[in-house]
Amino acid sequence: MAETTIADIKRSAEQKMGKTLETLRNDLAKIRTGRAHTGILDHVMVDYYGNPTPVPQVANVSLVDSRTLGVQPWEKNMVGKIEKAIRDSDLGLNPATHGEIIRVPMPALTEERRRDLIKVVRGEGENARVAVRNVRRDANNAVKDMVKAKTATEDEERRTQDEVQKLTDRYIGEIDKMLAEKEKDLLAV
Repeated sequence: MAETTIADIKRSAEQKMGKTLETLRNDLAKIRTGRAHTGILDHVMVDYYGNPTPVPQVANVSLVDSRTLGVQPWEKNMVGKIEKAIRDSDLGLNPATHGEIIRVPMPALTEERRRDLIKVVRGEGENARVAVRNVRRDANNAVKDMVKAKTATEDEERRTQDEVQKLTDRYIGEIDKMLAEKEKDLLAV
């Protein structure tokens, strides 16, 4: 019985670390490089009949060209609200309305803006590392509790802690690789 619980702890730790990696991947995708991509507006909220709603749920977001997004609201009365939401977001974008379509040009990144974005990327990376380490701590504590409850031996505890540490190292390595790629992307002119 003790074996399955230790296996469960390891499996759970690996799943949580995997989710942390996935979350980081999504967060990094939102940080814009000089190129336009439709996912950049996923977290811009617009007031839709009193409810904060993500832009892609009230409009069609498409690529006009490599540096411009086109946003076409499904309801005409939303044009102004969506334009204001994009302008007020922390993305530094300046949308312009042409009839019922909102064009969102991606400004070229200044050196200063690149540095700011790299700081944001590194912050996201550090948050992911902390999350992975917290998973490691929780797994180690769960095994310690099993030893106290006499459902696992101290040898099993040491072995499990080593395995969880290897998992942690692997996921932190993945995080570092993702950060290096994103920084390279941001620095590319």
